[in-house]
Amino acid sequence: MQTSQIDLVAFGPEHLEGAVALSRQNGWPHRLEDWQMALALSSGVVAFEEERRVVGTVLVTSYGDGCATINMVIVDEAMRGRGLGRKLMDASLKIAGERQLRLVATNDGLPLYQKLGFRQTGSVILQHQGNVPAIAAPDGVEPAKRADLDMIVALDRAAFGADRRGLLESIAGVGRFAVIRRAGQLRGFAALRAFGRGDVIGPVVAADASDACALISFFIASRPGAFLRVDTTDDTAIAPWLARHGLAYAGGGIAMRAAGRDVTTPPELKTFALANQALG
Repeated sequence: MQTSQIDLVAFGPEHLEGAVALSRQNGWPHRLEDWQMALALSSGVVAFEEERRVVGTVLVTSYGDGCATINMVIVDEAMRGRGLGRKLMDASLKIAGERQLRLVATNDGLPLYQKLGFRQTGSVILQHQGNVPAIAAPDGVEPAKRADLDMIVALDRAAFGADRRGLLESIAGVGRFAVIRRAGQLRGFAALRAFGRGDVIGPVVAADASDACALISFFIASRPGAFLRVDTTDDTAIAPWLARHGLAYAGGGIAMRAAGRDVTTPPELKTFALANQALG
């Protein structure tokens, strides 16, 4: 089978079952619901072989006109080495346009992304997961109120460097938020939603590691024995704390960026955990 016999078409809901099968082949934990959420927030392309089987996927999740993440880049193991990954990436770059691009690379995908102009940011993504123990709820963290969403969006925008209202509204529809409130003002937040084998905690935005760990503790305390996941970066320095709280290191990836104007993050806020590796 040559790559010329493979068709690329716009990713639609009718392709989701094939995408789930492809991600399972690659050992990814994504459920149908996880793919549905990603597609609802994104535009993308799927690759078909002659039998109309999905053999490749890529999504572009745009956050306004200035930033996008390229994610869910998967090529069927039987189709690798034939240039299909490059074709999918070329299609995603057309969708993204002039936006600054972000992605999380595996070691296998790193050479291709480098050829396409992506550069490492210096951050390594650290995936931590496991069945968490029972712990006491922390002081100073409370469930978010419906009226807090606008400020949660503002805090996330300050830390991430782009407006992700659509993502955060989607998380609010299927999960829940916790916040730190001081003197009547929000100083940090975290989200929890079902994902993969259990639940994922993220994004987590705070001023410092102490507040970030308190926010994560709030959700650990609410889910004793549950399988939880947190995707952080090595520069947050919370990985040892996560490991002590039942969330063992389980791999990760390399943060990369390309194109557009690089966004500088103000020092008073930081993203301590990602929504997940696909969505940033």
